[in-house]
Amino acid sequence: MSLRINDEIPNLTVETDQGSFALHDFIGDHWAILFSHPKDFTPVCTTEFGAVAQLADEWAARDTKVLGISVDGVEDHKKWKLDIEAVGGAKAGFPIVADEGLALSKALDMLPAEAYLPDGRTPADSATVRAVFIIGPDKKLKLSMTYPMNVGRNFAEVLRALDGLQTAARENVATPANWVPGQDVVVPVAVSDADAIAKYGSIDTKLPYLRMAKLPS
Repeated sequence: MSLRINDEIPNLTVETDQGSFALHDFIGDHWAILFSHPKDFTPVCTTEFGAVAQLADEWAARDTKVLGISVDGVEDHKKWKLDIEAVGGAKAGFPIVADEGLALSKALDMLPAEAYLPDGRTPADSATVRAVFIIGPDKKLKLSMTYPMNVGRNFAEVLRALDGLQTAARENVATPANWVPGQDVVVPVAVSDADAIAKYGSIDTKLPYLRMAKLPS
């Protein structure tokens, strides 16, 4: 089953290096980021987990919980975290799902239903488990990104996208290309000029269907 934007994520119970829990219980009333990896002890993935660890304060400031996913076991995850913390220079305090049976990878549409891990597998056998999912407090998928194994993810962009999603949800606006917090936002087409001016004080009409405004500080 394909997982699309605004679909509710499956409420699977997962095993992690910090115990077992249901995904919806883990998210609770928070935002969440799920980021997946095809194998422990791989070079690009280690730098990515380190980058996520370094951003712990940023996730907390955005009321966002972080959950790693890898298709290796709990004991490997615990050992791998030592490498992650050495490379990243920060504690990897987030849990990592031990998705050895591929249940979560398949439920999130990263692997086909018939996929399995062969003996002596390499990261290539689960290469498509290289995604980022941003989940809202309503447990629905808000954004997904998928990367190949040879391109490290840019977590500054993940943060920017999270800021955009949270701003859009909170203010009922959209964000333009390359937007960062503090810049003008896009006024929804359904909002009249008069209502937009009443709300924002002024609007900048670029095109009849493209109006920009500054959010109240």
